[in-house]
Amino acid sequence: MKTAVFVEKNPLTNRLRDVSMELAWKAHSLMAEHSGEVVGLFVGDQLPEDTERLFQYGMDRLIQFTSSELNHLHSTAFKHILKAMIEAEEPDFVLFGATHTGRDVAPLVASAMKTGLTADCTQLYVDDFKDSGKILYQVRPAFGGNILATIVTPEHRPIMSTVREGVMLLPEKGLDRKPNITTFDATVQPEWIRSKFLSTVAKVSTINFQAANTVVAGGAGVGSRDNFKLVFDLAHALGAEVGASRAAVDFGFVDKERQIGQTGSVVRPKLYIACGISGSVQHRAGMEDSAKIVAINTDPQAPIFGIAHMGIVGDMKEVIPTMIKYLKEEAQ
Repeated sequence: MKTAVFVEKNPLTNRLRDVSMELAWKAHSLMAEHSGEVVGLFVGDQLPEDTERLFQYGMDRLIQFTSSELNHLHSTAFKHILKAMIEAEEPDFVLFGATHTGRDVAPLVASAMKTGLTADCTQLYVDDFKDSGKILYQVRPAFGGNILATIVTPEHRPIMSTVREGVMLLPEKGLDRKPNITTFDATVQPEWIRSKFLSTVAKVSTINFQAANTVVAGGAGVGSRDNFKLVFDLAHALGAEVGASRAAVDFGFVDKERQIGQTGSVVRPKLYIACGISGSVQHRAGMEDSAKIVAINTDPQAPIFGIAHMGIVGDMKEVIPTMIKYLKEEAQ
């Protein structure tokens, strides 16, 4: 049994995306139970400078194809090269991160391979299925996040999935393994390069939910973009990152890159403070695994109180200034 993982890097930093390491470790966990192998597939202009970390998180081999022509995402070229790699390796399962690149390339590869693709998975496991032997069970939210659907692809191989960043946990300590990297023999055909990049303007985000021990998030109940300043003030006092519900983003209170939930980021901080967030299923999917959850809401029946470890029924415009005042007094 074999699982292939599409390895992706951040082109601005030339370092691995976290989701590639998360998928390497998840694949390692799945294959360890069945004496299987994890092989990475990289396509791009040059390998990430921290490629060796993949092997610390359970990857057995990495196959690379690099070309200066692929210094940007050329979907058609990626499709052809990945298809050739997959045909050569014959993996049972292929995993992609549900990133902009993964969501672009994975459907093209799945179509070329004439197999199915399950998008935005939050859980994966291997088990028997009727007469199909061991297959990959793919779990994802469905119907607006109100249910979890388990998808199976019993008749076609490889079974392909995209997985959201942050949902697969990494161990505190990796494995002691040496890199095993080989080069794939292929040629980029001129007709595969269908776009020309004249210039690029990159916006480097300073938001890092994965590194944050504390997240303070605001929802529709914050009321306005001006009121959202209170959320930033509390986060500043705690040395925390600022997040938001989808409703707060849709109302324009804060930028979309701060969205937490089913269609945003997944966070697991030591402390999560939800301000004016009702607690929809979609939002809970992105934060309910936080170690400690504190909810501030004027509605005592708000669903967020059902998962909160501590709840404050009150107006955040009164509660937050009191909290900040206390924090400042304690710091003196």
